[in-house]
Amino acid sequence: MLKIFDINIILGLLIPFFGTALGSAGVFFMKNQMSKGIQRALTGFASGVMVAASIWSLLIPAMDQTEDMGKLAFLPAGIGFLLGIAFLLLLDSVIPHLHLNAEQAEGPRANFKKTTMMVLAVTLHNIPEGMAVGVVFAGLLSGNSTITAGGALALSLGIAIQNFPEGAIISMPLKAEGKNTLKAFGSGVLSGAVEPLGALLTILAAGLVVPLMPYLLSFAAGAMMYVVVEELIPEMSEGEHSNIGVIMFSVGFVLMMALDVALG
Repeated sequence: MLKIFDINIILGLLIPFFGTALGSAGVFFMKNQMSKGIQRALTGFASGVMVAASIWSLLIPAMDQTEDMGKLAFLPAGIGFLLGIAFLLLLDSVIPHLHLNAEQAEGPRANFKKTTMMVLAVTLHNIPEGMAVGVVFAGLLSGNSTITAGGALALSLGIAIQNFPEGAIISMPLKAEGKNTLKAFGSGVLSGAVEPLGALLTILAAGLVVPLMPYLLSFAAGAMMYVVVEELIPEMSEGEHSNIGVIMFSVGFVLMMALDVALG
């Protein structure tokens, strides 16, 4: 049986964080402000990865675990999915944050700096990603037959790949606005720190409620899909019409699907 402090588990939880840190490091090589086209491409790619991960790594395993319910096997997954949506909707309304390129902050009024509000926005949508990784590894630790080590690794790698552009999207605009390069890098890295912490807390919690695993998997899927629909898709489609966001969404989706099937 795998232990929670097994090196493979620790690396699995940290891989997504490394993706954010590497993306944030792009600020050291930045010469000009990131173009709108690149922002849309990176956001579209991240969206595709998250949608595919929600389906193949979370929702399908959730329904596989309840196949003995027959035609009602979708019910726990559906309930968990809706609860995940509701949870992110709640966080979105109680945490002050500012999305990329937005003029008006969301959530309760606060006297935070614009850069702080942008970091909070990214941190907010990193929470479900950390939860997703944590739930999958919790299932692996519990010996759940529908979750394999390869599948857990595929999810970690997929989240890390989509975190790379996310790290760049938060650090580069901060530098373009005049923030010190090291501070811009640190802000990008900090936004991703919530993922391994969230994953670890989820593992600890999920270990106590293994029978609820289908609900937890789909809960993470719903939270991730909320981020995609509420934030990422609008960002990849804003401004002058362009197909780059949709194209990169497709690339991200197929890449994550291939990772899950190949490693799972």
